[in-house]
Amino acid sequence: MLTRKQNELLRFIHERVRDSGVPPSFDEMKEALELKSKSGIHRLITALEERGFIRRLPNRARALEVIRLPEGIARPRLPPNVVEGNFGKARAPAPAAVAEGPRPVSIPVMGRIAAGTPISAIQHPSHAITLSPDFLMSGGEHYALEVKGDSMIEAGILDGDTVVIKKQDVANTGDIVVALIDDEEATLKRLRRRGSSIALEPANPAYETRVLGPDRVRIQGKLVSLVRRY
Repeated sequence: MLTRKQNELLRFIHERVRDSGVPPSFDEMKEALELKSKSGIHRLITALEERGFIRRLPNRARALEVIRLPEGIARPRLPPNVVEGNFGKARAPAPAAVAEGPRPVSIPVMGRIAAGTPISAIQHPSHAITLSPDFLMSGGEHYALEVKGDSMIEAGILDGDTVVIKKQDVANTGDIVVALIDDEEATLKRLRRRGSSIALEPANPAYETRVLGPDRVRIQGKLVSLVRRY
């Protein structure tokens, strides 16, 4: 069984070779996995080679060959950052008669987001929903998440709701955001900046605010709308 980082690297190599015919460089792999040094990439490559997923070809630069793939790895690649690619990009409606109105937009539902105790980072789309463009902000990429928990009830976000998120890596204090903690846990909270620290604030007095260093938190998107079924 591969670790999350090993899976991400194997997927990145496989898709780069499939799309361009050339394996990525170590610098490209380091950047894609957001590692600080090439030594981490060397360790991951060695682990994948020892497990029989890739092999290095002698006497050739950047020579890596993917031998086999774990089940499910052939589907489209999505980021260590929970969401990436063009799958959720809002498409402009085609010209049409005024009476038809704006064309609905399909966006991916990327699993569940915790409005309570953080859960594992979102990585793969589960299905898609179709929304009016009025639910989206102009431009950019959007995705949806199903809410689990009650930590944001005083902000009007209930367990079972579907939140629509605009993908971005920056946010203003007071925004409700998808925050990735330590590259492992994802949560929906209100962002507050406290000096050099980041506070992830619930909208329910039963939960405590988490104050973390900026190096532990990465913004994955900002809440723009909400869908509720009755």
